[in-house]
Amino acid sequence: QVELVESGGGLVQAGGSLRLSCAASESFFLIIRTDWYRQAPGNEREPVATITTSGITSYADSVKGRFTISRDNAKNTVWLQMNSLKREDTAVYFCSVHTTGGNYWGQGTQVTVSS
Repeated sequence: QVELVESGGGLVQAGGSLRLSCAASESFFLIIRTDWYRQAPGNEREPVATITTSGITSYADSVKGRFTISRDNAKNTVWLQMNSLKREDTAVYFCSVHTTGGNYWGQGTQVTVSS
């Protein structure tokens, strides 16, 4: 079992920044990869960014150049730095970890971007 706690969401004006964090509990399982997803009302959950334990990253085209994913393996924490936020970035953001014992999801954190 891996518990994930997300934080850092909130209300921000367009053009602003937020930094989300995802802290994973200590676990017997090894974390292989951490993903950030988001889900806007009426939309399907979509991938935003990925980072492996070795630091390889990938991003959705819609956030490239604006979002940065990073991690601290010693702290079991992954961050998503979101800059130049747009209204269309408004969604609930979830982190998900892929481990040697399965996949786990956090409870989500709301990000609202106002014009």
